[in-house]
Amino acid sequence: MKFGPVPLAQAEGAILAHSERVAAGRLRKGAVLGADEIAALAAAGYDRVTVARLEAGDLHEDAAAEALARALHGGAEGIALGTPFTGRVNLLAEVPGVVCLDVAAIDAANAADPMITVATVPDHHQIRAGGMIATVKIISYGVPRAAVEAACGAARGAVRLATARHATASLIVTEVPGGPGQKGIEAIEARVTALGMAMAGVETCAHDEGALARAIAGATGGIVLILTASATSDAQDTAPQALRRAGGRLVRFGLPVDPGNLLFLGEIGARPVIGLPGSARSPVLHGADWVLARVACGLPCGPAEIAAMGVGGLLKEIPTRPQPRRGPRG
Repeated sequence: MKFGPVPLAQAEGAILAHSERVAAGRLRKGAVLGADEIAALAAAGYDRVTVARLEAGDLHEDAAAEALARALHGGAEGIALGTPFTGRVNLLAEVPGVVCLDVAAIDAANAADPMITVATVPDHHQIRAGGMIATVKIISYGVPRAAVEAACGAARGAVRLATARHATASLIVTEVPGGPGQKGIEAIEARVTALGMAMAGVETCAHDEGALARAIAGATGGIVLILTASATSDAQDTAPQALRRAGGRLVRFGLPVDPGNLLFLGEIGARPVIGLPGSARSPVLHGADWVLARVACGLPCGPAEIAAMGVGGLLKEIPTRPQPRRGPRG
């Protein structure tokens, strides 16, 4: 691509590099200069103008962005491609889910040419319908076709959207005298519905192994959520023991995400069971969001995956935390 100032008489057919003011308003950068545009610029007193001109083997920014966006998409379900504009194409979620990325492939696409860029949300990011998953932006007005083809080859199918594999979830809330009661149920229900699932029901019971075990065994949702009135402080505490008593098993107690440390993951038959910490009563981003989203969408979420959540797992402080992370010395 050639770029630079040229006499106005030589600018027809080139791409205007910078917006310029004319009598009728403003000619926008990126416009292809035809006879009318040249005349308008001449009438406004311009005798030179900065332009870009594609050479043999170059692709226009919009064509390049569309080609790379289609390669990234690779026919993935639940993802829509936006219309190319100013060298940009957005990839948008059509339904709620969890974004799954081939990070190495996207890195390779970004290494093909500095003028070719792909920006995405983080891997395993939970997204709502209509949310932006990625944007392809071609920085210059044109790039070599060979570089675009290299980027497309590296990034083909690198973006997909995992959607809920469970239709419903049950919530069991335990109670103790003077406890939080129904507080937080709305926030938990919002997490479930945000993933495209429905609530199968909310049941309350005493914070007691036997009562909780019966509630777990009788829950009908595809995922069983437990919100305890008293914090689960050990793998042998009330809620994990109730899960075992109901015939289930504990997969992992403890989450390297804060807030969310006291979460536990288990299963009863083929159904996942998630024990929620009291901090999940707040609607702010929480480790429970990460675990619930992966479990709901059928993504791997065992001990190894949970252990790997620590990097990036220091989430925003909750103002109502009774014991904030900062001690008296800051």
